[in-house]
Amino acid sequence: MIVRIDIEGNESTLFDYRVSYESEDLYADSGLSSMVEALAAAVEGLAPDALGVQLWLRGVVSGTYPLDVVAMSPEQITEHALNTTMAIEEALRRTEPD
Repeated sequence: MIVRIDIEGNESTLFDYRVSYESEDLYADSGLSSMVEALAAAVEGLAPDALGVQLWLRGVVSGTYPLDVVAMSPEQITEHALNTTMAIEEALRRTEPD
């Protein structure tokens, strides 16, 4: 099973996460102080049959990762998600009409 983790928030707000599988919400939490903390909490509650996660930050998918990679490198994965999301948000701002 590959679950979807949706994280909302940024450096100036608290982070929230929601874990779902096939569009069904499994669990969620809010008020976490960092994205790494939100990712760790989301992964911590996964069922034993979870093999990987698809990570979304503020509506932008950053990638699909095997669970063992998430456990070994949460800082790198969150940095990649932040960079991907910021790049997409910047591209969207450039295409908005003035």
